[in-house]
Amino acid sequence: MSEIKEKGLFINPYVIQMDRFADSLRHLSETFLSLEEYHQTFTREELEDMFIKVSERVCLNCEKKEWCLKENRDRTRQMVYEILATAEEYGAEMNIEVKRDLQKKCVMAPRFLRETLEIFGVEKQRMVWNHKIILNRRGCAVQMNAFAEMIQSAARELDAGICMDDHLEKKVKAGMKRIGLKLLSSVFFLTKQGRYEVHLTLKAQRGQCVASKEAAEVLSSCIGRGMLLLKGERPVIGEEYRTIVFMEGAGFHTLQGVAKIGKGCDKISGDTFLMTELPGGKEGIVLSDGMGSGESAFKESAMVVELLEELLGAGFPPETAIRMMNTALVAGREEVRFSTVDMCIFDLYQGTCEILKSGASVTFIRSRGGVEKISSASLPVGVVQELEIEKSVRQLEDGDFVVMVTDGVLDALPVGEQEAMLGALIGGTTICNPEELAHYILEQVLELSGEIPADDMTVLAVGIWKAS
Repeated sequence: MSEIKEKGLFINPYVIQMDRFADSLRHLSETFLSLEEYHQTFTREELEDMFIKVSERVCLNCEKKEWCLKENRDRTRQMVYEILATAEEYGAEMNIEVKRDLQKKCVMAPRFLRETLEIFGVEKQRMVWNHKIILNRRGCAVQMNAFAEMIQSAARELDAGICMDDHLEKKVKAGMKRIGLKLLSSVFFLTKQGRYEVHLTLKAQRGQCVASKEAAEVLSSCIGRGMLLLKGERPVIGEEYRTIVFMEGAGFHTLQGVAKIGKGCDKISGDTFLMTELPGGKEGIVLSDGMGSGESAFKESAMVVELLEELLGAGFPPETAIRMMNTALVAGREEVRFSTVDMCIFDLYQGTCEILKSGASVTFIRSRGGVEKISSASLPVGVVQELEIEKSVRQLEDGDFVVMVTDGVLDALPVGEQEAMLGALIGGTTICNPEELAHYILEQVLELSGEIPADDMTVLAVGIWKAS
């Protein structure tokens, strides 16, 4: 089967269908991008339309209508253009010269000016809204392209990972029979990194129940690798056929700890965090600092974290998840409200940590070689459509720690020495319990500042160790 795939003789119909979905999304994205572009100034047609509206409102019953709109139409039009140009530069206050000039040329000057400014305000607001719609449309187009690529990539990876092994299937079937299980079907996946994922459809013999862990032990023996039940799988296999998923055991594990305090020692903090298991043997840690403090900041950062939890849990790549959430926040409301995103994705098979930042504070990595600082200069989410995400990957070793903090922690330390002092605190202790380390750091910062917290403060500590 693998040889046939390599030669391209076999094409999975489901992959073809996913390609069609992806092509449709790309086509829709191109359509969005080909629509009306944003222009910062009014076109000649728009100016003419405003001139007609003003003349209809003001000049209809004026005794000088014929003279202004026929014999001297160009002069009157130019007068409207000058008012609009001045309003663009100075606002509704205008300037004295334009007002005097208008009074000399128009017998209904006050009303003419008032109506012109009103129409200008309406059209200017329309231009602002059009700009926002175009930005939102571009953001959606970018996300459609990213989604299309993800669909294609996932379909091909899934198809390439299926491995057919009749000998192994017979071996597994015989092993399951020995512990009282009947195997209906089996699907073996092998990831790019060479890790096994196995889906077995099993049932116990009549009148029996078998622990799922026993099936995992048999499967491990057959494959020659340590296989574990996927989190959430049923612990017991009964008399009805059920599909059970087994994953190859990871080489690393993590422990996390957190310490936090609200502004002014308030119980409600605007900082929100997430610690969750992700598909493919990964763990995600997210720390978000909402704009301001208190309940409103908490609601904002909590919404960001909940959206990311849903997207990451569904299997979206971390960067794509942040961009999709940012598009939803920017497109979904008028006012600007932002939150920082500090994300660490731990690969428990490789022992790596992918760090993604959007407006977030510095992250520290404590290892045997010292303390490394990873900073960010990007904007938070919810501000602009074209979001810049700073990303870096680090290989971690047994006993390394990743420490994440919000701005409130750094701001409590002397200006100009904040990162150096916090790095010294983290590197100057041998505490290896993540919870104790997080509380130690926060307590030391509060002691050094000697003041009530002027902002919400949160410290997250994550330690990684090799699995025994």
